[in-house]
Amino acid sequence: MASPSASPPSPSLAHKKPKLSHPDTTAPSCSLATTSSSCAMKTNTLHSVRGNQRHWDLTRLLSHRTAFPAETSTVALGEFDPDAAQDTLSFLQDECRVLIIGAGGLGCELLKNVVLSGFTKVDIIDMDTIDVSNLNRQFLFRATDVGKSKAECAAAFVRTRMASEDSKVDITPHFKKVQDMDADFYRQFHVILSGLDNIEARRYLNSLVVSLAEVDEDGDVDPSTIIPLIDGGTEGLRGQARVIIPRITSCFECSLETFPPQKSFPMCTIAETPRQPAHCIAYAFIVLWPREFPEKKLDKDSPEHMQWVYQAAKDRAEQFGISGVTYSLTLGVVKNIIPAVASTNAVVSAMCVSEALKAMSYCSRLMNNYHMHMGATGCYSHTFQYDRKSDCVVCSSQQKTLQVDPDAMTLQKLIDELCGDDFRLLKPSISSANANLFMQGPPALRAATSPNLVKPLRELVKDGENLTVTDAVFVGDMALSLQIIFKPTIKNGVEKPTPMEED
Repeated sequence: MASPSASPPSPSLAHKKPKLSHPDTTAPSCSLATTSSSCAMKTNTLHSVRGNQRHWDLTRLLSHRTAFPAETSTVALGEFDPDAAQDTLSFLQDECRVLIIGAGGLGCELLKNVVLSGFTKVDIIDMDTIDVSNLNRQFLFRATDVGKSKAECAAAFVRTRMASEDSKVDITPHFKKVQDMDADFYRQFHVILSGLDNIEARRYLNSLVVSLAEVDEDGDVDPSTIIPLIDGGTEGLRGQARVIIPRITSCFECSLETFPPQKSFPMCTIAETPRQPAHCIAYAFIVLWPREFPEKKLDKDSPEHMQWVYQAAKDRAEQFGISGVTYSLTLGVVKNIIPAVASTNAVVSAMCVSEALKAMSYCSRLMNNYHMHMGATGCYSHTFQYDRKSDCVVCSSQQKTLQVDPDAMTLQKLIDELCGDDFRLLKPSISSANANLFMQGPPALRAATSPNLVKPLRELVKDGENLTVTDAVFVGDMALSLQIIFKPTIKNGVEKPTPMEED
């Protein structure tokens, strides 16, 4: 078993287990003729493998020969060796480092399942504090924890609980955003499990693990730099789990189009022509609250504040003949709450941790690579291979091409296009081979390049020129390569060739 170093080996592909001789850890077989004392003696022999009965089932799993080991998968990360069960268990308990991102409803389930699956070195990161509304499903928290860090409270609860189980669980909490940690922090883990409820944070994490997977001159991925990302998400009775092997399987960005853009309401709509209950609620907390309480910040966790917003939204809805404003909807709009069901979190978490265990032990095939749980229509689920996008801006090296009217499209309009539904960037900066066209920061560089925003592209770039676009969703030296193609101009009904075509 390879030991992790300052730059630890990748989970699967790197922690190859050596074939060593071991005591036979095959599970005891008790027939009707077997006496209870004999069966108990065999069972105790297996328990003595670790001197700990908690991992008896895990030892059986790792020592059991299967027709579906990891090497039979289309995503083969390693070879399963049941004769090395002791080494595999030692790796899981003594060396393998697991990172859980998110300590909410799904994150609590992930942490519980991870430590009960034999992993002992776990970090958990979350930027949120505990709200009283979390207590109905985030079972690691108590009423006395309200207002405290989710990551710290979850870690403390599990450490206390596992201390009575003769366990050596080491859980390190981080009360931070995922963006606050640098690449070296993430590089030390063998596998990452994500329970994030924020699309932008998931995009950042996806971009980061892809950037850590190094590619040589021949385009081959260095196995020792690959860190599997197990991504889970839930909404009500629906959920999904997926396995992302950076630069090998599809990444999160490849499926971004399946997630609708975050809803936003134009101010003119909510102020002048509200049509939906959400418009009235948004107007109440964006406009009416600051007007009524200019010196007081709205506390979204205060029942008194939320009751005021609810009543103000209800009054406004009555003025415009709109029905449907409820207190729960008010909380949902103001706090951007995603409905959560504890049982859905449990189902998705179980799938995610099972895949993490398989990725680290090779004991079975990895899921390939996307699982959908649809509890609203029964107990239906569907697993399929989500293909990589050949032009994915994160995991593909292929450049994007954008055809534009060079006289009508300004640099600002190009930025708006990049922030639209097709690219969904956040705050892009654009440069050509010779100059910075527009930079979001630092302030001095932004001020120097801002005059370019109103210029048409014809004044800034050449037809067919490649631009480099950087953004917050790209980590490290990752960037979008964008080729600008000028549309042919039409004059007097005749198509005029572009300068590139004339050449």
